Amino acid sequence: SLYTELLARAVESLRAGREPDLEAPLDAGVDINLHVAALLPDDYVPDVHLRLMLYKRISGTRDEEELRELQVELIDRFGLLPAAAKNLMRIAALKQRAAALGIEKIDAADAGGYVVFGDNSRIDPVALVKLVQNDGRSYRLQGSHRLSFRLDLADVEARFRAIEDLMRKLAPATDDAQAGPG
Repeated sequence: SLYTELLARAVESLRAGREPDLEAPLDAGVDINLHVAALLPDDYVPDVHLRLMLYKRISGTRDEEELRELQVELIDRFGLLPAAAKNLMRIAALKQRAAALGIEKIDAADAGGYVVFGDNSRIDPVALVKLVQNDGRSYRLQGSHRLSFRLDLADVEARFRAIEDLMRKLAPATDDAQAGPG
């Protein structure tokens, strides 16, 4: 059955030390690669089926509030999150924001990366133009769907911050109103 095939594939990924992409065959979702370990380590959640269930729940969260609740539950059951699990939760939050903005792909490594916008992206075009005009050395538009950036992101925390910051900058002004100053 499809389920057993998915499960087999997921277990295979886990054995290889990768996060299983349970959504891929069903719903492509946002593809985010920050080139960091982002998974629930097997010494944190030893049971493979439970791990798969948790991945499913993480990718199924609808907003950051749900994600926070799940994180509290994880800490409650298994102890403090190891770095790779923290990364996983942070990437899940980024996926939610990116999906809301109609972003299809984000890739960032040591020296920068790129963002790919979907056909019906909901980013603020004015903010995008400003970004590229104000800092043409770091940000460059390639075609109408791709923004590339050259930044020193060797530090993982800096990498996360840069992407989170970019999401904030590109969000339409209306979304920002509720967030307050920042």
